[in-house]
Amino acid sequence: MAKKINNTFSNDELIKFYEKMFLIRKFEEKAGQLYGSGKIGGFCHLYIGQEAVVIGILSSIKSEDTVVTSYRDHGHILARGVDPKLVMAELTGRKDGISKGKGGSMHMFSKKNRFYGGHGIVGAQVPIGVGLGFAHKYRNEKKISRVYVGDGAMSNGQVFEAFNLAALWELPVLFIIENNKYGMGTAVNRSAAGNELFERATVFGIKGEKINGMNFFDVSQAAIRAREHIYETSKPYVIEMDTYRYRGHSMSDPATYRSKEEVSDMKSNDPLINMKKALIDDFKIDEESLSKIETDIKKQIKEVEKFSLESPLPELKELFTEVYL
Repeated sequence: MAKKINNTFSNDELIKFYEKMFLIRKFEEKAGQLYGSGKIGGFCHLYIGQEAVVIGILSSIKSEDTVVTSYRDHGHILARGVDPKLVMAELTGRKDGISKGKGGSMHMFSKKNRFYGGHGIVGAQVPIGVGLGFAHKYRNEKKISRVYVGDGAMSNGQVFEAFNLAALWELPVLFIIENNKYGMGTAVNRSAAGNELFERATVFGIKGEKINGMNFFDVSQAAIRAREHIYETSKPYVIEMDTYRYRGHSMSDPATYRSKEEVSDMKSNDPLINMKKALIDDFKIDEESLSKIETDIKKQIKEVEKFSLESPLPELKELFTEVYL
């Protein structure tokens, strides 16, 4: 018997979530192409395969809530509603980029969209996210700081210090562990002792769970549970997402440490394919309407590419603006 889908959204909302997931997928595929052709320089970490995580979490976010993440941030900033043209222009190092072409792939910010990075240092975003949670509590705001952290950062000391303070001060923070199975090229089971990664937070008294991060519906329902827990108790929560990246750690990583069989098996559980199938089979959404959305997004990505390559390069004086000396 097929698993019954637990859902709290209208069909229109579900279509919008699928549209955002598809946008992220096509954006990242184009970013990979532009990197391969030399149009994007520096580091570049793609989010392909993990779209259900960020959009599932988005389903529980209110506009004034804050978000902070690591260097695999393209999908996260797109989920927060930033114009894809500005994101791609940042990747190509252009003046019109969201960080004026100075941040590149790993350092994107949008205060307007309550998105506080994009951080290149492994695990550095976690104390920042706890600081945002402290600000919410200090100001008596009914807001939640959502902090994304990768499995590779889960052995870093500052992460545990952040867990401790969030629990000690009872801060409105949702920690989201994106466990995509590999910290760079090292498998989690070769680098992390113990059982589940989220249990490293529960020892501080933080409630949490591990879920299927490849399924939008599982993620969205867990995100809603987490939100309600934080609202009711004013205490942090942790969710470990069991997910997978289909590409290498970065564009310079051929990912030869994974077998073709493993990757093929995970691709059979593609979050976009699963989402589309559920919309058609379980929610009776017309397949043609979804196909039109996909076609429109593909056209949009062409416009995004054009904009990012035609935008001017930053002037030399930009090197000395918004920099602390």
